[in-house]
Amino acid sequence: MMTYSVSLERIVAANDFELLYTPCKPEEIIVTSQDVNRPGLALAGYFDYFDSARLQFIGFAEREYLMSLGGKAAGRLDRFFAQKPVAVVLSRGLDVSDFMLELAEKYGVSLLRTQESTSDCMAAIISYLGVQLAERMDQHGVLVEVAGQGVLITGESGIGKTECALELIRRGHRLVADDRVEIRRVSATTLVGAAPDNIRNFLELRGVGLLNVQYLFGTGAVKDTERIDLVVAMERWEDGKPYERIGDVDTYTDILGIKVPIVTVPISPGRNLAIIIEAAVMNNRAKKGGYNAAQHFLSRIKNPDPEVIKNFWYSM
Repeated sequence: MMTYSVSLERIVAANDFELLYTPCKPEEIIVTSQDVNRPGLALAGYFDYFDSARLQFIGFAEREYLMSLGGKAAGRLDRFFAQKPVAVVLSRGLDVSDFMLELAEKYGVSLLRTQESTSDCMAAIISYLGVQLAERMDQHGVLVEVAGQGVLITGESGIGKTECALELIRRGHRLVADDRVEIRRVSATTLVGAAPDNIRNFLELRGVGLLNVQYLFGTGAVKDTERIDLVVAMERWEDGKPYERIGDVDTYTDILGIKVPIVTVPISPGRNLAIIIEAAVMNNRAKKGGYNAAQHFLSRIKNPDPEVIKNFWYSM
C-alpha cells in the first residue's frame, strides 16, 4: 500500500498552530501517521509502544503530572524528547519553559502551540490528517452534490457526463469535480471526492470550451469536497439488452475497498438524465431510510416472483 505524507508547514497553516521551534524549515518536516497521542505513559517512563511518527499533545493533565514529579520531571521530559517525536503540541496556550525549548533544540523536535483545548484540537487534527493521508485514487468522471448526496457519474468520454452535470447545476445542485475526481478513503466506510486544484470549479463543455461554474452560477453552485454516496454509470443504449426494470436487487461497486451503491443508466436521445439522477438519489436516500419501493411493489401483487414481474414489464 502506498504511503502518503503531509508537511508540518501545511499542518500548521491549516490548524492555526503557533510555531515555537523547528530544527529546519517546516516544509521539510514530513508527517506520515494519521494517529496522534497524549504521552501520559511515556512521561511515566513506559516507551515500549511509543510511536515517534505521531504528533504528541501536552495539555493541562500532562503539565500537572510533570509538576507533581518535582525533581524527577526533568529526567522524564528528557527521556520523552529523546524519542524524537515528529512534533510536540502544547494545547490551551500553555507556557513553554526554557528547559523544554532546550530539549526541543537538543533532540531536533518541533514545538507547536494552540489555544484550543487538547480534546478539540486532537479531534480536528485527526480529521485533517485522515483526509490528507488517506488512501486515494483518481477516477475519470464527474462528481456532483445532488440534494445533499454525492453522486459520481461515470462513463466513456463523450457520453454526456458533463452536459448532465451542467443541467444539474442549473437545477440548483452543486459541482465538485469534472473530468477527473480525486477519491480518498477517509474512514472504513467513507469515501470523499474532490477536484484537483488546477481544474477546480471548471467544466469542459465540448463545442463551447471551458466554463468557470463559480463565476457563471455563483459560489453556491460549487463545492470543494463531497462524500460519495452513489455511483451512476452511463452507457450507450443497446437494443435487446435487459436493463433493470424493477430494482429489487441492490447492486454495488467497490472503490478502495468500500461498497458503494451503483445504478446503470442507458443513454438514448430524449432521456432527461438530470431528472433520472435526481430520482436515483431520492430512491437511494429512501433505501438508506429503510424503504424499498421494489420490495413494496412486490409485496402488493399476488405473485411476488421478480422474474415473473420482469417478464411482464418486458412484454409491454
